[in-house]
Amino acid sequence: MENPRTVKKGDYVLIDYTGKFENGTVFDTTLKEKALEAGIYGEEKDYRPFFFRTDTRQVIKGIDEGVLGMREGEEKTLKIPPAEAYGEHKDYLVQKIPLLRLELKEPPEPGKTIITPGGRIVKVLNSTETYAILDFNHELAGKTLILEIKLVSIVNRPEM
Repeated sequence: MENPRTVKKGDYVLIDYTGKFENGTVFDTTLKEKALEAGIYGEEKDYRPFFFRTDTRQVIKGIDEGVLGMREGEEKTLKIPPAEAYGEHKDYLVQKIPLLRLELKEPPEPGKTIITPGGRIVKVLNSTETYAILDFNHELAGKTLILEIKLVSIVNRPEM
C-alpha cells in the first residue's frame, strides 16, 4: 500500500539533494555518485540523506517551504532565489581589517578562506603587509540556487 502521508510543518524529514548554480555547476550534494561525477567528492564528507525538522529554521526558507506537501519517494527541482536562500550580497560586509586585529603575522592569500579571532569563516579578497580585505557574506549570498531534492522519508517524531 502506498504511503499517503505528506510533509507538514514540524515534521522530521530525510532528503537527498544536489545543489547547483544556474549555470549547472554542482556545489553540494548528499549523493556520493553525484559528487564524484561533479568533481567535488571529499573523503571527509559523510554522503547520506540530510535530516531536519521543517518550519524550525534549520534550513534555508526555499528548502523548508519546498518540501511541504511532498510524499516519500517524490522528487522535485526547486529554484531558490537569494531572498529564500542566503540573502543578497551586501557590500558593507566586505571590510578592510588590519592584520594585527586578525592576529595574523603574514598576509593571507587572496581567494583563500580564513577564520577570524571571533570564529567567522571569511573569504580573503585582497591583502597587503598591514591589512586584509575580507568578505563576511555567506559564500552563496546573492546566488539563485537550483536544488534537485528527493524526499527519502518522513521520520516519526523522536520520543521526548
